[in-house]
Amino acid sequence: MPAKLLLISATFFLAAAPSFAATELHVDEPAATITDTQEQVTNAAGIVLEFEPLMQFEEEDIWQRITEGFQLAAFDSPLTQKHETWYASRPDYMQRMIARSERYLHFIVEEVEKRNMPGEIALLPMIESGFNPQALSRSRAAGIWQFMPVTGKHFGLEQNWWADHRKNVTAATHAALDYLQKLHLMFGSWDLALAAYNAGEGTVRRAMEKNRAQGLPTDYANLALSEETRNYVPKLQAMKNLISDPERYGLTIESIPNEPYFTKVSAPQQIDTELAASLAGIPHEEFIALNPEHNRPVITAKAGNNHEILLPVEAADIFLSNLSSYEQPLVTWQTYHAKRGEKVDKIAQKFGISTAEFRSVNSLPGSKALAENRLVLVPAKHTSQDQPSALDKNRIELLNASHHTELNAKQAIRHEVAANETLYAIALRYGVTVKQIMQSNQLKNSRLKIGQVLVIPAGGRTSIQKQAANKDQTLIALANH
Repeated sequence: MPAKLLLISATFFLAAAPSFAATELHVDEPAATITDTQEQVTNAAGIVLEFEPLMQFEEEDIWQRITEGFQLAAFDSPLTQKHETWYASRPDYMQRMIARSERYLHFIVEEVEKRNMPGEIALLPMIESGFNPQALSRSRAAGIWQFMPVTGKHFGLEQNWWADHRKNVTAATHAALDYLQKLHLMFGSWDLALAAYNAGEGTVRRAMEKNRAQGLPTDYANLALSEETRNYVPKLQAMKNLISDPERYGLTIESIPNEPYFTKVSAPQQIDTELAASLAGIPHEEFIALNPEHNRPVITAKAGNNHEILLPVEAADIFLSNLSSYEQPLVTWQTYHAKRGEKVDKIAQKFGISTAEFRSVNSLPGSKALAENRLVLVPAKHTSQDQPSALDKNRIELLNASHHTELNAKQAIRHEVAANETLYAIALRYGVTVKQIMQSNQLKNSRLKIGQVLVIPAGGRTSIQKQAANKDQTLIALANH
Protein backbone atom coordinates (compact mmCIF):
# COMPACT_ATOMS: atom_id res chain seq x y z
CA MET A 1 0.00 0.00 0.00
CA PRO A 2 1.73 3.20 -1.08
CA ALA A 3 2.80 5.42 1.78
CA LYS A 4 2.89 9.21 1.75
CA LEU A 5 6.30 10.68 0.96
CA LEU A 6 7.79 13.55 2.92
CA LEU A 7 9.02 16.61 1.05
CA ILE A 8 12.68 17.24 1.88
CA SER A 9 14.72 20.32 0.94
CA ALA A 10 15.77 19.57 -2.62
CA THR A 11 17.18 21.04 -5.76
CA PHE A 12 14.97 18.98 -8.01
CA PHE A 13 11.24 18.25 -8.44
CA LEU A 14 9.72 15.24 -10.18
CA ALA A 15 6.92 16.67 -12.28
CA ALA A 16 5.14 13.34 -12.48
CA ALA A 17 4.94 13.06 -8.71
CA PRO A 18 4.34 16.52 -7.21
CA SER A 19 3.62 15.07 -3.76
CA PHE A 20 7.30 14.43 -3.06
CA ALA A 21 10.74 15.79 -3.83
CA ALA A 22 14.19 14.22 -4.07
CA THR A 23 17.66 15.23 -3.03
CA GLU A 24 20.00 15.39 -6.01
CA LEU A 25 23.47 14.05 -5.19
CA HIS A 26 26.51 15.56 -6.94
CA VAL A 27 29.86 13.86 -7.36
CA ASP A 28 31.75 16.80 -5.87
CA GLU A 29 29.47 17.08 -2.86
CA PRO A 30 29.20 14.64 0.04
CA ALA A 31 26.00 12.66 0.00
CA ALA A 32 23.52 13.31 2.75
CA THR A 33 23.78 10.76 5.51
CA ILE A 34 21.14 8.07 5.32
CA THR A 35 20.37 6.82 8.80
CA ASP A 36 19.63 3.21 9.65
CA THR A 37 15.97 4.11 10.06
CA GLN A 38 15.70 5.60 6.58
CA GLU A 39 15.37 3.69 3.34
CA GLN A 40 17.42 4.62 0.29
CA VAL A 41 15.68 4.33 -3.07
CA THR A 42 17.05 5.47 -6.43
CA ASN A 43 14.68 6.30 -9.25
CA ALA A 44 15.25 5.79 -12.99
CA ALA A 45 16.99 9.17 -13.26
CA GLY A 46 19.56 8.22 -10.63
CA ILE A 47 18.04 10.47 -7.99
CA VAL A 48 18.14 9.21 -4.41
CA LEU A 49 14.77 9.54 -2.72
CA GLU A 50 14.62 9.82 1.05
CA PHE A 51 11.66 8.94 3.22
CA GLU A 52 10.83 9.56 6.82
CA PRO A 53 11.03 6.36 8.90
CA LEU A 54 7.33 6.31 9.69
CA MET A 55 6.46 6.87 6.07
CA GLN A 56 8.40 4.10 4.39
CA PHE A 57 6.64 1.86 1.92
CA GLU A 58 4.83 -0.85 3.82
CA GLU A 59 4.30 -4.17 2.12
CA GLU A 60 0.80 -5.49 2.52
CA ASP A 61 0.77 -9.21 3.07
CA ILE A 62 -0.93 -11.59 0.68
CA TRP A 63 -4.04 -11.97 2.85
CA GLN A 64 -4.74 -8.25 2.75
CA ARG A 65 -4.32 -8.30 -1.00
CA ILE A 66 -6.71 -11.24 -1.35
CA THR A 67 -9.40 -9.80 0.89
CA GLU A 68 -9.26 -6.47 -0.92
CA GLY A 69 -10.09 -8.39 -4.08
CA PHE A 70 -13.19 -10.14 -2.72
CA GLN A 71 -16.17 -9.60 -5.02
CA LEU A 72 -18.69 -12.36 -4.37
CA ALA A 73 -21.88 -11.73 -2.45
CA ALA A 74 -21.98 -13.42 0.95
CA PHE A 75 -23.59 -16.86 0.92
CA ASP A 76 -25.12 -17.17 4.37
CA SER A 77 -26.59 -20.54 5.22
CA PRO A 78 -26.42 -23.23 7.91
CA LEU A 79 -23.99 -25.06 5.62
CA THR A 80 -21.59 -22.11 5.75
CA GLN A 81 -21.70 -22.14 9.52
CA LYS A 82 -21.11 -25.90 9.56
CA HIS A 83 -17.90 -25.53 7.58
CA GLU A 84 -16.74 -22.54 9.64
CA THR A 85 -17.02 -24.75 12.71
CA TRP A 86 -15.28 -27.64 10.96
CA TYR A 87 -12.21 -25.63 9.93
CA ALA A 88 -12.06 -23.54 13.12
CA SER A 89 -12.00 -26.68 15.25
CA ARG A 90 -8.94 -27.94 13.38
CA PRO A 91 -6.30 -25.21 13.85
CA ASP A 92 -3.40 -27.62 13.23
CA TYR A 93 -4.81 -28.57 9.86
CA MET A 94 -5.39 -24.92 9.00
CA GLN A 95 -1.82 -24.08 9.97
CA ARG A 96 -0.37 -26.81 7.76
CA MET A 97 -2.57 -25.80 4.85
CA ILE A 98 -1.53 -22.15 5.20
CA ALA A 99 2.13 -23.21 5.34
CA ARG A 100 1.76 -25.14 2.07
CA SER A 101 -0.05 -22.26 0.40
CA GLU A 102 2.88 -19.90 0.97
CA ARG A 103 4.68 -21.31 -2.05
CA TYR A 104 1.83 -20.76 -4.49
CA LEU A 105 -0.49 -17.97 -3.35
CA HIS A 106 1.36 -14.97 -4.74
CA PHE A 107 1.46 -16.50 -8.21
CA ILE A 108 -2.22 -17.47 -8.09
CA VAL A 109 -3.32 -14.05 -6.84
CA GLU A 110 -1.36 -12.38 -9.64
CA GLU A 111 -3.09 -14.55 -12.25
CA VAL A 112 -6.54 -14.00 -10.72
CA GLU A 113 -6.05 -10.24 -10.71
CA LYS A 114 -4.82 -10.19 -14.31
CA ARG A 115 -8.19 -11.60 -15.34
CA ASN A 116 -10.23 -9.34 -13.02
CA MET A 117 -11.64 -12.42 -11.32
CA PRO A 118 -12.92 -12.39 -7.72
CA GLY A 119 -10.19 -12.68 -5.10
CA GLU A 120 -12.10 -15.59 -3.57
CA ILE A 121 -10.93 -17.77 -6.48
CA ALA A 122 -7.39 -17.72 -5.03
CA LEU A 123 -8.74 -19.60 -1.99
CA LEU A 124 -10.31 -22.37 -4.05
CA PRO A 125 -7.32 -24.77 -3.74
CA MET A 126 -7.87 -24.70 0.01
CA ILE A 127 -11.17 -26.49 -0.32
CA GLU A 128 -10.10 -28.55 -3.32
CA SER A 129 -6.82 -29.98 -2.07
CA GLY A 130 -5.67 -28.18 1.06
CA PHE A 131 -2.95 -26.76 -1.23
CA ASN A 132 -1.35 -30.20 -1.41
CA PRO A 133 0.21 -30.44 -4.92
CA GLN A 134 0.33 -34.24 -4.68
CA ALA A 135 -3.35 -34.59 -3.75
CA LEU A 136 -5.09 -37.41 -5.61
CA SER A 137 -8.77 -38.06 -4.91
CA ARG A 138 -10.60 -41.38 -5.03
CA SER A 139 -12.12 -40.22 -8.33
CA ARG A 140 -8.57 -39.63 -9.71
CA ALA A 141 -8.69 -35.83 -9.57
CA ALA A 142 -5.14 -34.51 -9.12
CA GLY A 143 -3.17 -31.43 -8.09
CA ILE A 144 -4.03 -28.33 -6.10
CA TRP A 145 -6.90 -27.59 -8.52
CA GLN A 146 -8.08 -31.23 -8.60
CA PHE A 147 -8.46 -31.72 -12.34
CA MET A 148 -10.11 -34.93 -13.53
CA PRO A 149 -8.09 -36.74 -16.24
CA VAL A 150 -10.42 -35.93 -19.16
CA THR A 151 -10.97 -32.31 -18.13
CA GLY A 152 -7.23 -31.87 -17.66
CA LYS A 153 -6.50 -33.14 -21.17
CA HIS A 154 -9.19 -30.85 -22.58
CA PHE A 155 -7.34 -27.88 -21.09
CA GLY A 156 -3.93 -29.00 -22.31
CA LEU A 157 -2.65 -30.71 -19.15
CA GLU A 158 -0.69 -33.66 -20.54
CA GLN A 159 -0.62 -36.88 -18.51
CA ASN A 160 1.84 -39.68 -19.23
CA TRP A 161 4.23 -42.08 -17.55
CA TRP A 162 6.82 -39.37 -17.02
CA ALA A 163 4.68 -36.50 -15.80
CA ASP A 164 1.15 -35.46 -14.84
CA HIS A 165 0.73 -31.78 -15.64
CA ARG A 166 -2.50 -31.59 -13.66
CA LYS A 167 -0.03 -31.23 -10.77
CA ASN A 168 2.03 -28.57 -12.54
CA VAL A 169 1.40 -25.50 -10.41
CA THR A 170 1.56 -22.84 -13.12
CA ALA A 171 -0.02 -24.83 -15.96
CA ALA A 172 -2.87 -26.12 -13.80
CA THR A 173 -3.55 -22.62 -12.45
CA HIS A 174 -3.86 -21.22 -15.97
CA ALA A 175 -6.13 -24.13 -16.94
CA ALA A 176 -8.32 -23.78 -13.85
CA LEU A 177 -8.82 -20.05 -14.40
CA ASP A 178 -9.57 -20.65 -18.08
CA TYR A 179 -12.17 -23.21 -17.11
CA LEU A 180 -13.75 -21.02 -14.44
CA GLN A 181 -13.99 -18.07 -16.81
CA LYS A 182 -15.62 -20.28 -19.42
CA LEU A 183 -18.15 -21.53 -16.85
CA HIS A 184 -18.89 -18.00 -15.65
CA LEU A 185 -19.57 -16.94 -19.22
CA MET A 186 -21.79 -19.98 -19.70
CA PHE A 187 -23.90 -19.65 -16.53
CA GLY A 188 -23.73 -15.93 -15.83
CA SER A 189 -22.98 -16.18 -12.10
CA TRP A 190 -20.00 -17.24 -10.04
CA ASP A 191 -21.88 -19.54 -7.68
CA LEU A 192 -23.20 -21.57 -10.64
CA ALA A 193 -19.75 -21.50 -12.25
CA LEU A 194 -18.22 -22.86 -9.05
CA ALA A 195 -20.88 -25.56 -8.83
CA ALA A 196 -20.12 -26.56 -12.42
CA TYR A 197 -16.39 -26.62 -11.67
CA ASN A 198 -17.13 -29.13 -8.92
CA ALA A 199 -19.86 -31.24 -10.52
CA GLY A 200 -19.46 -30.64 -14.24
CA GLU A 201 -21.27 -28.20 -16.51
CA GLY A 202 -23.69 -30.88 -17.75
CA THR A 203 -24.83 -31.72 -14.23
CA VAL A 204 -25.58 -28.10 -13.40
CA ARG A 205 -27.30 -27.47 -16.72
CA ARG A 206 -29.60 -30.47 -16.27
CA ALA A 207 -30.49 -29.38 -12.74
CA MET A 208 -31.39 -25.92 -14.03
CA GLU A 209 -33.51 -27.34 -16.86
CA LYS A 210 -35.38 -29.56 -14.40
CA ASN A 211 -36.20 -26.59 -12.15
CA ARG A 212 -37.16 -24.46 -15.10
CA ALA A 213 -39.60 -27.13 -16.31
CA GLN A 214 -41.22 -27.18 -12.87
CA GLY A 215 -41.40 -23.40 -12.60
CA LEU A 216 -38.78 -23.32 -9.84
CA PRO A 217 -35.90 -20.87 -9.39
CA THR A 218 -32.69 -21.84 -11.19
CA ASP A 219 -30.17 -20.18 -8.88
CA TYR A 220 -27.53 -22.24 -7.08
CA ALA A 221 -29.32 -22.38 -3.73
CA ASN A 222 -32.46 -23.90 -5.27
CA LEU A 223 -30.89 -26.56 -7.48
CA ALA A 224 -31.09 -30.26 -6.65
CA LEU A 225 -27.39 -31.06 -6.64
CA SER A 226 -25.25 -33.68 -4.92
CA GLU A 227 -24.34 -33.14 -1.30
CA GLU A 228 -20.73 -32.34 -2.21
CA THR A 229 -21.77 -29.68 -4.74
CA ARG A 230 -24.38 -28.15 -2.43
CA ASN A 231 -21.60 -27.75 0.15
CA TYR A 232 -19.06 -26.36 -2.32
CA VAL A 233 -19.96 -22.66 -2.30
CA PRO A 234 -20.73 -22.62 1.46
CA LYS A 235 -17.31 -24.17 2.06
CA LEU A 236 -15.60 -21.42 0.03
CA GLN A 237 -17.65 -18.81 1.90
CA ALA A 238 -16.55 -20.35 5.20
CA MET A 239 -12.91 -20.17 4.16
CA LYS A 240 -13.42 -16.57 3.05
CA ASN A 241 -14.84 -15.71 6.47
CA LEU A 242 -12.00 -17.42 8.32
CA ILE A 243 -9.32 -15.64 6.29
CA SER A 244 -11.09 -12.28 6.62
CA ASP A 245 -11.45 -12.42 10.41
CA PRO A 246 -9.48 -15.32 11.92
CA GLU A 247 -9.60 -13.95 15.47
CA ARG A 248 -13.37 -14.26 15.47
CA TYR A 249 -12.92 -18.01 15.10
CA GLY A 250 -10.03 -18.32 17.52
CA LEU A 251 -7.48 -18.85 14.73
CA THR A 252 -4.11 -17.31 13.99
CA ILE A 253 -3.27 -16.95 10.31
CA GLU A 254 0.44 -16.41 9.66
CA SER A 255 1.35 -13.47 7.48
CA ILE A 256 2.65 -14.33 4.01
CA PRO A 257 4.80 -11.73 2.22
CA ASN A 258 3.22 -10.16 -0.82
CA GLU A 259 6.11 -11.09 -3.08
CA PRO A 260 6.97 -13.86 -5.55
CA TYR A 261 8.06 -17.10 -3.92
CA PHE A 262 9.33 -18.86 -7.02
CA THR A 263 10.69 -18.09 -10.46
CA LYS A 264 11.03 -20.10 -13.68
CA VAL A 265 14.49 -21.35 -14.64
CA SER A 266 15.61 -23.18 -17.78
CA ALA A 267 16.96 -26.67 -17.04
CA PRO A 268 18.70 -29.23 -19.29
CA GLN A 269 16.77 -31.73 -21.38
CA GLN A 270 17.40 -34.43 -18.78
CA ILE A 271 18.39 -34.11 -15.12
CA ASP A 272 17.78 -36.02 -11.90
CA THR A 273 15.35 -34.27 -9.59
CA GLU A 274 17.67 -34.88 -6.62
CA LEU A 275 20.60 -33.36 -8.50
CA ALA A 276 18.52 -30.35 -9.58
CA ALA A 277 17.62 -29.76 -5.93
CA SER A 278 21.27 -30.13 -4.88
CA LEU A 279 22.45 -27.68 -7.53
CA ALA A 280 19.86 -25.19 -6.31
CA GLY A 281 20.89 -25.70 -2.69
CA ILE A 282 17.39 -26.65 -1.57
CA PRO A 283 15.93 -29.82 -0.03
CA HIS A 284 14.59 -32.37 -2.50
CA GLU A 285 11.17 -32.09 -0.82
CA GLU A 286 11.13 -28.37 -1.63
CA PHE A 287 12.01 -29.03 -5.28
CA ILE A 288 9.21 -31.59 -5.58
CA ALA A 289 6.73 -29.23 -3.91
CA LEU A 290 7.42 -26.67 -6.64
CA ASN A 291 7.68 -29.24 -9.44
CA PRO A 292 5.19 -31.91 -8.37
CA GLU A 293 4.21 -32.97 -11.88
CA HIS A 294 7.19 -35.29 -12.35
CA ASN A 295 6.31 -38.93 -11.74
CA ARG A 296 9.89 -40.21 -11.96
CA PRO A 297 13.17 -39.26 -10.26
CA VAL A 298 14.50 -37.91 -13.55
CA ILE A 299 13.08 -35.02 -15.57
CA THR A 300 13.11 -35.58 -19.30
CA ALA A 301 11.92 -33.51 -22.24
CA LYS A 302 11.49 -34.18 -25.93
CA ALA A 303 14.69 -34.21 -27.96
CA GLY A 304 16.17 -30.76 -28.39
CA ASN A 305 13.96 -29.16 -25.74
CA ASN A 306 14.85 -27.80 -22.33
CA HIS A 307 12.64 -27.66 -19.26
CA GLU A 308 11.33 -24.78 -17.28
CA ILE A 309 11.48 -25.67 -13.62
CA LEU A 310 10.31 -23.65 -10.64
CA LEU A 311 12.79 -22.66 -7.95
CA PRO A 312 12.61 -20.32 -4.97
CA VAL A 313 13.63 -16.85 -6.13
CA GLU A 314 16.79 -16.85 -4.06
CA ALA A 315 17.84 -20.29 -5.37
CA ALA A 316 17.67 -19.55 -9.10
CA ASP A 317 21.10 -17.96 -9.48
CA ILE A 318 22.66 -20.62 -7.24
CA PHE A 319 21.25 -23.33 -9.52
CA LEU A 320 22.47 -21.71 -12.74
CA SER A 321 25.91 -21.03 -11.30
CA ASN A 322 26.35 -24.58 -9.99
CA LEU A 323 24.95 -26.10 -13.19
CA SER A 324 27.42 -24.17 -15.37
CA SER A 325 30.39 -25.62 -13.46
CA TYR A 326 28.99 -29.12 -12.91
CA GLU A 327 31.01 -31.71 -14.84
CA GLN A 328 29.43 -34.99 -13.69
CA PRO A 329 26.55 -36.79 -15.45
CA LEU A 330 23.19 -35.06 -14.99
CA VAL A 331 21.27 -38.34 -15.05
CA THR A 332 21.91 -41.50 -13.02
CA TRP A 333 18.93 -43.46 -14.41
CA GLN A 334 18.33 -45.33 -17.62
CA THR A 335 15.35 -47.06 -19.22
CA TYR A 336 15.13 -50.83 -19.36
CA HIS A 337 12.72 -52.81 -21.51
CA ALA A 338 11.40 -55.37 -19.05
CA LYS A 339 9.59 -58.43 -20.37
CA ARG A 340 6.35 -60.00 -19.25
CA GLY A 341 6.95 -62.50 -16.46
CA GLU A 342 10.28 -61.02 -15.27
CA LYS A 343 10.59 -61.10 -11.50
CA VAL A 344 10.59 -57.64 -9.92
CA ASP A 345 13.15 -58.55 -7.28
CA LYS A 346 15.48 -60.05 -9.89
CA ILE A 347 15.44 -56.84 -11.96
CA ALA A 348 16.12 -54.79 -8.83
CA GLN A 349 18.99 -57.06 -7.83
CA LYS A 350 20.47 -56.92 -11.33
CA PHE A 351 20.73 -53.13 -11.22
CA GLY A 352 21.75 -52.76 -7.58
CA ILE A 353 18.57 -51.17 -6.28
CA SER A 354 16.25 -52.29 -3.50
CA THR A 355 13.01 -53.93 -4.54
CA ALA A 356 11.00 -51.34 -2.60
CA GLU A 357 12.71 -48.40 -4.31
CA PHE A 358 12.42 -50.08 -7.72
CA ARG A 359 8.65 -50.48 -7.19
CA SER A 360 8.29 -46.90 -5.98
CA VAL A 361 10.28 -45.35 -8.84
CA ASN A 362 8.22 -47.24 -11.42
CA SER A 363 4.83 -47.21 -9.66
CA LEU A 364 4.65 -50.99 -9.79
CA PRO A 365 1.92 -53.01 -8.08
CA GLY A 366 2.67 -55.62 -5.43
CA SER A 367 2.80 -58.62 -7.79
CA LYS A 368 6.06 -60.56 -7.87
CA ALA A 369 6.35 -60.61 -11.66
CA LEU A 370 5.51 -58.13 -14.41
CA ALA A 371 2.15 -58.74 -16.07
CA GLU A 372 3.23 -57.23 -19.40
CA ASN A 373 6.16 -55.92 -21.37
CA ARG A 374 6.95 -52.46 -20.09
CA LEU A 375 9.55 -49.73 -19.86
CA VAL A 376 11.06 -49.24 -16.40
CA LEU A 377 13.68 -47.00 -14.86
CA VAL A 378 16.82 -48.52 -13.35
CA PRO A 379 20.11 -47.03 -12.12
CA ALA A 380 22.39 -46.16 -15.01
CA LYS A 381 25.35 -47.90 -13.44
CA HIS A 382 25.62 -50.42 -10.62
CA THR A 383 27.30 -48.95 -7.54
CA SER A 384 28.04 -50.54 -4.21
CA GLN A 385 25.31 -50.05 -1.67
CA ASP A 386 27.98 -49.32 0.98
CA GLN A 387 30.11 -46.80 -0.92
CA PRO A 388 28.72 -43.64 -2.54
CA SER A 389 29.43 -43.13 -6.23
CA ALA A 390 31.46 -40.19 -7.50
CA LEU A 391 28.19 -38.52 -8.42
CA ASP A 392 26.81 -39.07 -4.92
CA LYS A 393 29.97 -37.58 -3.42
CA ASN A 394 29.60 -34.56 -5.67
CA ARG A 395 26.00 -34.11 -4.52
CA ILE A 396 27.05 -34.34 -0.89
CA GLU A 397 29.68 -31.65 -1.43
CA LEU A 398 27.11 -29.41 -3.12
CA LEU A 399 24.68 -29.81 -0.25
CA ASN A 400 27.37 -29.14 2.34
CA ALA A 401 28.53 -26.04 0.48
CA SER A 402 25.04 -24.68 -0.11
CA HIS A 403 23.63 -21.65 1.60
CA HIS A 404 21.25 -23.81 3.60
CA THR A 405 22.84 -24.47 7.01
CA GLU A 406 21.12 -27.23 8.93
CA LEU A 407 19.36 -26.17 12.10
CA ASN A 408 20.46 -27.74 15.34
CA ALA A 409 17.17 -28.80 16.86
CA LYS A 410 18.37 -28.27 20.42
CA GLN A 411 19.69 -24.72 20.23
CA ALA A 412 19.07 -21.45 18.43
CA ILE A 413 21.57 -20.29 15.82
CA ARG A 414 22.49 -16.97 14.24
CA HIS A 415 21.92 -16.18 10.57
CA GLU A 416 23.44 -13.25 8.67
CA VAL A 417 21.09 -11.88 6.01
CA ALA A 418 22.46 -12.04 2.47
CA ALA A 419 21.45 -9.99 -0.56
CA ASN A 420 17.90 -10.58 -1.82
CA GLU A 421 16.98 -12.87 1.09
CA THR A 422 13.42 -12.67 2.36
CA LEU A 423 12.16 -13.44 5.83
CA TYR A 424 10.02 -16.25 4.55
CA ALA A 425 12.89 -17.84 2.61
CA ILE A 426 14.99 -17.85 5.78
CA ALA A 427 12.13 -19.34 7.77
CA LEU A 428 11.66 -22.09 5.19
CA ARG A 429 15.40 -22.81 5.18
CA TYR A 430 15.50 -23.48 8.89
CA GLY A 431 12.11 -25.15 9.20
CA VAL A 432 10.55 -22.47 11.40
CA THR A 433 7.82 -19.91 10.80
CA VAL A 434 8.06 -16.24 9.90
CA LYS A 435 6.19 -15.42 13.09
CA GLN A 436 8.73 -17.31 15.21
CA ILE A 437 11.64 -15.42 13.69
CA MET A 438 9.87 -12.07 14.08
CA GLN A 439 9.09 -12.81 17.73
CA SER A 440 12.63 -14.01 18.49
CA ASN A 441 14.12 -10.86 16.96
CA GLN A 442 11.36 -8.41 17.98
CA LEU A 443 10.79 -7.45 14.34
CA LYS A 444 7.86 -5.16 13.56
CA ASN A 445 7.78 -5.95 9.84
CA SER A 446 9.35 -8.27 7.29
CA ARG A 447 11.98 -5.84 6.02
CA LEU A 448 15.58 -7.08 6.24
CA LYS A 449 18.96 -5.47 5.69
CA ILE A 450 22.05 -7.06 4.20
CA GLY A 451 24.33 -8.13 7.06
CA GLN A 452 21.55 -8.07 9.64
CA VAL A 453 21.98 -10.92 12.14
CA LEU A 454 18.88 -12.91 13.04
CA VAL A 455 18.46 -15.34 15.89
CA ILE A 456 16.78 -18.48 14.54
CA PRO A 457 14.67 -20.16 17.22
CA ALA A 458 15.26 -23.82 17.94
CA GLY A 459 12.89 -26.51 16.65
CA GLY A 460 11.89 -26.83 13.01
CA ARG A 461 8.55 -27.90 11.65
CA THR A 462 9.69 -30.01 8.67
CA SER A 463 9.31 -33.36 10.39
CA ILE A 464 5.95 -32.34 11.82
CA GLN A 465 4.69 -31.42 8.35
CA LYS A 466 5.83 -34.76 6.96
CA GLN A 467 4.10 -36.66 9.75
CA ALA A 468 0.89 -34.74 9.14
CA ALA A 469 0.71 -35.27 5.37
CA ASN A 470 -1.40 -38.42 5.47
CA LYS A 471 -3.61 -36.99 8.21
CA ASP A 472 -4.33 -33.92 6.08
CA GLN A 473 -5.41 -36.08 3.16
CA THR A 474 -7.93 -37.79 5.42
CA LEU A 475 -9.21 -34.44 6.69
CA ILE A 476 -9.70 -33.16 3.14
CA ALA A 477 -11.72 -36.24 2.32
CA LEU A 478 -13.86 -35.72 5.42
CA ALA A 479 -14.39 -32.06 4.54
CA ASN A 480 -15.85 -33.07 1.18
CA HIS A 481 -18.78 -34.81 2.87
